[in-house]
Amino acid sequence: MFTLNCKGKLISTDHALVMGIINATPDSFYKGDLNSGIAGISALVKKMIVDGADIIDVGGQSSRPGSKAISEDEERSRLIPVIEMIAESFPGTVISADTYRSNIAKAAVEAGASMINDISGGEADKEMIATVAGLQVPYICMHMKGSPENMDRHAVYGNVTEEVLNYFILKSEACKKAGIIDLIIDPGFGFAKTATHNFQLLRDLHLFKIIGRPLLAGLSRKSTISKTLGVSAADALNGTTVLNTLALNNGAGILRVHDVKEAKEAVLLVEQYKKSCSP
Repeated sequence: MFTLNCKGKLISTDHALVMGIINATPDSFYKGDLNSGIAGISALVKKMIVDGADIIDVGGQSSRPGSKAISEDEERSRLIPVIEMIAESFPGTVISADTYRSNIAKAAVEAGASMINDISGGEADKEMIATVAGLQVPYICMHMKGSPENMDRHAVYGNVTEEVLNYFILKSEACKKAGIIDLIIDPGFGFAKTATHNFQLLRDLHLFKIIGRPLLAGLSRKSTISKTLGVSAADALNGTTVLNTLALNNGAGILRVHDVKEAKEAVLLVEQYKKSCSP
């Protein structure tokens, strides 16, 4: 069990947490129930909160394979108004800002975010880790090789579990030295990884417990599911629930999802299953 200090609000992983995804970008790989405009975003956030979301994760640019980076100004114009709206309309909500830019991280926390989710693990902006340490908010550090635009070309490993695990051992130490207290690790399912790599990481997820940090699993509606089942992202909810269940059983403490209600149900059922297995 871990406790995360989100700008004075403490949240615990004694029960697995569910993070709802809000993509404030026109080119996300899956939009789900999100309608355009701030009103549409507000309606989806409300639904996620009613369904039991513990965290709302807001991103201003797509990180799907092949996507190109947008300017810092464009990211700021998409992300900050949404964070401000959530903070004002849904007070007390734990908001995570999905960004790899330190300046955007600062602006997001000033606007009401209390967690930073960095797909680059501090590699895209060398000021990010020190910035998050100064902001004193939890930091989600993800593994990715290359960038979203070219990461598919970097999906080459001798042993993916060993490489990603070693990456987090080093990153955990670097974050600790910088002064980050609450570090969350995300293996980066789908980021510079084939379906085979993703399944191996999912199978080996329990090994990451040796790092002593909460584990986040972001499997929701990703291509590993859609390609394996031969369905679109829109039809990948059932597959998502199956993989979320496996992730929970293998040690995930946070699920990052498009579908909060179904993820909360998976959490409850896995918890009851584990209780029944206890002596």
